[in-house]
Amino acid sequence: MEQTELKQMIRAILTEMASGNNDEITEDASGLQTNSKETIQVSERVTYHPAGSTNETEQVKQNSVSDEVLDDITELNIRETFYVDNAEDEEGYMRIKQHTPARLGMGRAGSRYKTQPVLRFRADHAAAQDAVYSYVDEELIKDLNLVPLETVCQDKDEYLKRPDLGRVFSEESAKKIKEVVPQNADVVVVVGDGLSSAAIEANVRDILPAIRQGLKTHNLDFGDVLFVKHCRVPAMDQIGDITNANVICMLIGERPGLVTAESMSAYIAYRPTVGMPEAGRTVISNIHDGGTPAVEAGAYIADIIEQILKQKASGTSLEQ
Repeated sequence: MEQTELKQMIRAILTEMASGNNDEITEDASGLQTNSKETIQVSERVTYHPAGSTNETEQVKQNSVSDEVLDDITELNIRETFYVDNAEDEEGYMRIKQHTPARLGMGRAGSRYKTQPVLRFRADHAAAQDAVYSYVDEELIKDLNLVPLETVCQDKDEYLKRPDLGRVFSEESAKKIKEVVPQNADVVVVVGDGLSSAAIEANVRDILPAIRQGLKTHNLDFGDVLFVKHCRVPAMDQIGDITNANVICMLIGERPGLVTAESMSAYIAYRPTVGMPEAGRTVISNIHDGGTPAVEAGAYIADIIEQILKQKASGTSLEQ
């Protein structure tokens, strides 16, 4: 069909459709014929007007963002929350939940979990990711007079992909350690960010005074505390080689889970050196409010350090 014939056919159809209301058929720049009134009507149909709105101002008001503050879903104690409807033995289930932070009694709506447990799961997962990728607040490091150091890792991505670099100091950092830490000290305390900056921020302010106070009961003490950014546990081995310390205690953020992102551990070794077996470290783990509180852990760590110095052994050798 020729283009002229096609245009004539379209014109005829539109004229027939417009008959009875005397609408004018026009041709736009692209050659397509339009009805001005119908165009306006179509435009009105695609414009959304909420029920009850009378003008544009009212519509904008209804679509504006609310400043309402929502409850923090993570403040719910998951051990005290039960989501199963019409459970046969809810009381028995709640007794079990008191003994574990596992996600028991989440309930289902058909084949899926309920909305509330799913939102809580996503919130806990987001907190774990934040703990891994964020850095310890520099103001906290200054407040506690920690000595800032850094391994050779350039950023978080390299730290996560190259664990071997998280245990190595540059020549400049090694020189600074030698300047700050006296040789052959009885005890050197190191704080490392590890895999959870949230764990350090939650516990280190309480645990350092507790360790110092506990050590003083054994006539022991420690000097300046080192803070290592992008730190892995074996970083304490190079510090041992540089300082010849008798005992090094490293407080480090542990890999966060869905129960808590604030769990910290203490790795303690007698005369650590690069290449030492992992079995040579004594570990006190699960330090957080829901596990061993920082103050209690600090007192226990001080006692362990005293035993290690007395026995001149750590890790499995200390247990024998």
